[in-house]
Amino acid sequence: MSQRDEENGERLDEAYWEVNAAASRLISYGCGVSAKHLRDRRLRMQFNRELAYYARRVLDDVYHRKSSAEDALIELRNERDRLKAQSERISMQAIGVVGGTGQVITGAGICYGSLGLLCATLGAPMIAHGGNNLYESARGLYEGRDDIEGPVKKGYREASKILGYTEREGTLAYLASDAALSVGALFRPVLKADAWRLYKYYSVDKEAAIRQMSTAAGVVETATTGATAYQFNKEHKK
Repeated sequence: MSQRDEENGERLDEAYWEVNAAASRLISYGCGVSAKHLRDRRLRMQFNRELAYYARRVLDDVYHRKSSAEDALIELRNERDRLKAQSERISMQAIGVVGGTGQVITGAGICYGSLGLLCATLGAPMIAHGGNNLYESARGLYEGRDDIEGPVKKGYREASKILGYTEREGTLAYLASDAALSVGALFRPVLKADAWRLYKYYSVDKEAAIRQMSTAAGVVETATTGATAYQFNKEHKK
């Protein structure tokens, strides 16, 4: 073998092990994704096995020189990005289901607790937004999609066009309103547990609703608001 062939072989070996390391990282990342989203043990094992077979096939193609190491690295990186996007979609939609349900319940509670006084300004809009979020997230999870639009969001987009703006600005308005409603619900004044009234309640008898929330409820509300802020930032960057 000539010196040039030896150098080419050495470079191929180095490239092969680089692809091997990338394949191992992909498999490790995929195992983390499946552990996070797949509760069924058989489905999780099947997913991990299929991902391992895929990574091995890419590695074998490099070994047998059916594809270059550079192409293999790009393919593995694209697959990791696809898994990351899917994991992010599932996480956001799962939060949307829980958060949307919470918004509907909170909105109904506001309407009931305020005897209808806050229903038009806070309760009903929260119920509408919560129902829309629940619809979009639940259907998106079921169909494996991230382009579901509920009627409330469509209404914002149509209103935006009527006012001379774009659909994107309508989406931003919807997300901003969603976050504002959630924050407003968290800090709305509610009666303290030990409040006592002779003639009427005063401001000192009330406190922010967030103070009466359980730790779990606080985590859910924070996650929901954070997810909305993330979506707003993502949409704003488009």
